[in-house]
Amino acid sequence: MSNEIDMTICLGSSCFSRGNRYTMDLIKSYLKEHNLQDRVFFHGDLCDNLCEQGPILKINREIFRNVTSDNVYDVLSEFFSREDIE
Repeated sequence: MSNEIDMTICLGSSCFSRGNRYTMDLIKSYLKEHNLQDRVFFHGDLCDNLCEQGPILKINREIFRNVTSDNVYDVLSEFFSREDIE
């Protein structure tokens, strides 16, 4: 089954300028390293008006706030361990 998980990174100007431009590449690397590219539909979207809590990453319906290049691997590892996907 492909694209079981919908992962959206905010590319609005606030989140983008606060690091999502770098976090996006780290997420792509994580998905590749863990062979998840076929199970995750990873894409960008415009602002969800959560700027004060950003940078924002959404996985399915769950919103992760203040996601940075420093913590994105932890966020992803925690999510995928709960989902028993890795």
